[in-house]
Amino acid sequence: MPNRLAHETSPYLLQHADNPVDWWPWSGEAFEEARRRGVPVLLSVGYSSCHWCHVMAHESFEDDATAAYVNEHFVNIKVDREERPDVDAVYMEAVQAATGQGGWPMTVFLTADAAPFYFGTYFPPEPRHGMPSFRQVLEGVSAAWGERREEVGEVAGKFVRDLAGRSLAYGGDGVPGEEELAQALLGLTRDYDERHGGFGGAPKFPPSMAVEFLLRHYARTGAEGALQMAADTGEAMARGGMYDQLGGGFARYSVDREWVVPHFEKMLYDNALLCRVYAHLWRATGSELARRVALETADFMVRELRTAEGGFASALDADSEDGTGKHVEGAFYVWTPEQLREVLGGEDGRRAAEFFGVTEEGTFEEGASVLQLPDGEADVEIRERLLAARAQRARPGRDDKVVAAWNGLAIAALAEVGAYFERPDLIERATEAADLLVRLHMDSGARLARTSKDGQVGANAGVLEDYADVAEGFLVLAAVSGEGVWLEFAGFLLDIVVDQFVGEGGELYDTAHDAERLIRRPQDPTDSATPSGWSAAAGALLSYAAHTGSAAHRAAAEGALGVVKALGPRAPRFIGWGLAVAEALLDGPREVAVVGPQDDPATRELHRTALLAPAPGAVVAAGEADSEEFPLLRDRPLVGGRPAAYVCRNFTCDAPVTDASALARNLAN
Repeated sequence: MPNRLAHETSPYLLQHADNPVDWWPWSGEAFEEARRRGVPVLLSVGYSSCHWCHVMAHESFEDDATAAYVNEHFVNIKVDREERPDVDAVYMEAVQAATGQGGWPMTVFLTADAAPFYFGTYFPPEPRHGMPSFRQVLEGVSAAWGERREEVGEVAGKFVRDLAGRSLAYGGDGVPGEEELAQALLGLTRDYDERHGGFGGAPKFPPSMAVEFLLRHYARTGAEGALQMAADTGEAMARGGMYDQLGGGFARYSVDREWVVPHFEKMLYDNALLCRVYAHLWRATGSELARRVALETADFMVRELRTAEGGFASALDADSEDGTGKHVEGAFYVWTPEQLREVLGGEDGRRAAEFFGVTEEGTFEEGASVLQLPDGEADVEIRERLLAARAQRARPGRDDKVVAAWNGLAIAALAEVGAYFERPDLIERATEAADLLVRLHMDSGARLARTSKDGQVGANAGVLEDYADVAEGFLVLAAVSGEGVWLEFAGFLLDIVVDQFVGEGGELYDTAHDAERLIRRPQDPTDSATPSGWSAAAGALLSYAAHTGSAAHRAAAEGALGVVKALGPRAPRFIGWGLAVAEALLDGPREVAVVGPQDDPATRELHRTALLAPAPGAVVAAGEADSEEFPLLRDRPLVGGRPAAYVCRNFTCDAPVTDASALARNLAN
């Protein structure tokens, strides 16, 4: 019989709707029930494409005996971390503080006041590798609750006090300047893996935001070392196993430092960020590999993640059925030499094994290999034949929920790639996703809902990253499409950021002033898998101020960048987007207005030249002379009856130009 999760919109919660565990969604009613019964709360947090979440669910939450025990002794709450990043952040901070590590599934025991007192991640059904079994943990927590309730209360109270004291006040301490950005570059150089590209050791995550900083730093300063690190990292990732050499798109991370074996789940946010980075890498270097990867990643997102409503789904699972009925990680993607020969024949199979690095021993598990591309380019016909054969395999599951923030990132990427490579279809897909966010996720007061699924909006309020990333997507779409309505929508969202998320000292919070109160108000400025809401808001506020001349939005952006001044020199790998925004601030950012009839080839050439400018964070407005679409177009006439481009920076404007090559020179200096 389905439990209370049967009516939720989260695919992850729906995966647990038929568990014998009597799950509750996160709600005040669940805590009231714990108070009424006098029992603790078992909080389990995960997400739909998490491999070990599935394992623990199968071993413990689908087990009738375990379910009977937890139902008797606990009120059980299941949370999708992608739907409630605020709840996840608060308790993950507690787990990391208590245990020194974190991850998912996250298992936390709480009082009826939501105060945590015992923590963990995955627990096995039997004791192993020094870990207690899940049943031992449950019995130990239940015994402590029954016999040492006062001690439990003291532990919980201490954690709540410690968490409450962690508020960051890095706002308004001045903006990062040349010195901080030079120190950040030095820090990245120290962490750089010269042999394999990327930063640090295994596991190795795609450093999208750090690469964006490196590209912007090179554009502004000409530092060749920054460009070299960006280009070599981009090539290493694109040739490794983390990139899907047949279908395009990137897996979540590499388990080794050589980029050979990925963790196979594919996330929308990684692919949106990397799609944009490779487009910018092409812009900086002209690399044909970067161009191909940007386009293939865009096509992957549209082909495999686009929903019927025009938005983009969150993720593809790492696991799929391997042909024997078992669900195995990577089964959809890996190949043996024999499988290559079956599809391609002897000679072509041997050639494919050679250039994709498929060996008899295998580079993954049980003799299978992850496809790589160590050298050159693969034969297009062979790729297509393998892709067609792979399409017959059981596909990984898809998490169909639409997350506002990640769709904002996808809109920005698709709009830019469409403009750079003259693919109007990609700009159309970006526009359709933006339409969905306005129509479904945004209410009449421009407040955002975080998620939707199958055209039904979720109940959870948007957090800072939703407002910031959606505004960023709208700003890019405005620049590419010449439709000022997207600038207007970005303004609505950023007004809410200033009103609801900025503290008195210029610091930012991840939840709104009027959001549900948790044991601590989450506030994380570090860029990890995605830009933090804090960094993303700084970038969107800065671009909006450049478009409109708004002093209030500029001041909010500068206040937010105080954290980059503090953290950039010390931890550059973890504040890459903040550093990229700081580069834009140091460059102006530049404001480019292109005026002329839309159907005039000269207008189009000037517009594309402006979009391709490497100047960090440059904003572009394009439209008819004296149009009301964009503030930057006001009082900007044609020059001698010809389309023209006006470039301004730091309250100073160059003479307008009518020649695209002259515009390119202006924007490169």
